[in-house]
Amino acid sequence: MTQGAGQGPDAWAGEDAVYSPTVPDLPVQDSTGRLFVVGDVHGYLDELRLALREAGLTDEADQWAAGNTRLWFLGDFTDRGPDGIGVIDLVMRLSAEAAAAGGYCKALLGNHELLLLGASRFGDTPVESAAGTASFQAAWILNGGQRTDMERLRDHHIQWMSRLDSMALADGHLMLHSDTTAYLEYGSTVEDVNDAIWQALQRNDVEETWDLFRKFTKRFAFRDESGPQAVRELLDTYGGKRVVHGHSPIPYLTGESGGSDGDAGNGAGGDGTPRVDGPHLYADSLAIAMDGGVTMAGKLLVASLPLEA
Repeated sequence: MTQGAGQGPDAWAGEDAVYSPTVPDLPVQDSTGRLFVVGDVHGYLDELRLALREAGLTDEADQWAAGNTRLWFLGDFTDRGPDGIGVIDLVMRLSAEAAAAGGYCKALLGNHELLLLGASRFGDTPVESAAGTASFQAAWILNGGQRTDMERLRDHHIQWMSRLDSMALADGHLMLHSDTTAYLEYGSTVEDVNDAIWQALQRNDVEETWDLFRKFTKRFAFRDESGPQAVRELLDTYGGKRVVHGHSPIPYLTGESGGSDGDAGNGAGGDGTPRVDGPHLYADSLAIAMDGGVTMAGKLLVASLPLEA
């Protein structure tokens, strides 16, 4: 599904240097498999299948083929694209297959998981927002919610999403969905943040869930002059050498697309399609962006960490 004209990647969010320094190697644990990360999928199941195969993670039957490799999805499995539930089903199946092979396939909670959970639990229940009275159902539709996903959503999908971690550490990489410092409001350790957000979702309160969605829809905290300082605050608090995130499409971070006004800018392809060749390293080499902009005809990114120089 293509975004409506004049709307950014999330209708509640708004705002907007490309660095190319030498990338220092980060420590990798020898006793475990290689580490991979996947950016925002947003229902583009066919693109995900192809990207996983090309990375050698799955075979032609979309079965796990990577042994003890470790794989992290950064969230936002649904909305905008045609088959969000198909994406969730694939990730759930690969999680079981990877574990059986001695590796793992894990996923983080994105703001669109919060949105889908809210729409399924609370529907048109009114909540107070900066724009006045709103509802999860209206926000979900506004932000690309697909009715076929809601029709196919089952209890096991809801349980899986509501139990996802919100952040994780692997080989010196602090994995997040959103490029925001809002995580700091939920605890001073990775475990505390994950537990606090999990507990909030278990309380099943519409206002509390809306507050989570609003906070994790914020973006661009790492992009401008104060960006490196914001990243360092997260790394100093939670550990790690580098933040890896999704959420904000790379063309918005690099200026190749106009961001919230939807205009293509410098660096776009001849047809106006933003060019994304791979992950975007920025904020003094402290942050890696992984949302290639698949909803904008960009690229669904699967990358091996650490990034090469």
